[in-house]
Amino acid sequence: MTIAPVGERLLTPGEVAALFRVDPKTVTRWATAGRIGSIRTPGGHRRFRESEVKSLLAELTTEAGEQPERG
Repeated sequence: MTIAPVGERLLTPGEVAALFRVDPKTVTRWATAGRIGSIRTPGGHRRFRESEVKSLLAELTTEAGEQPERG
């Protein structure tokens, strides 16, 4: 089990899904596949570190913006 640093905001699958504009179940599948790290609450719910989510979002946004030139 991973512990978030003190002061680190944890996001729900729904909050992460809204940022990526996908279904919350997609976020859960990403976590299961290891594409994004998650933390389990004592009740078994997934939570995601805001810093990691924003980093992944920035990385994917940059990649989407880098399209090859057509000539």
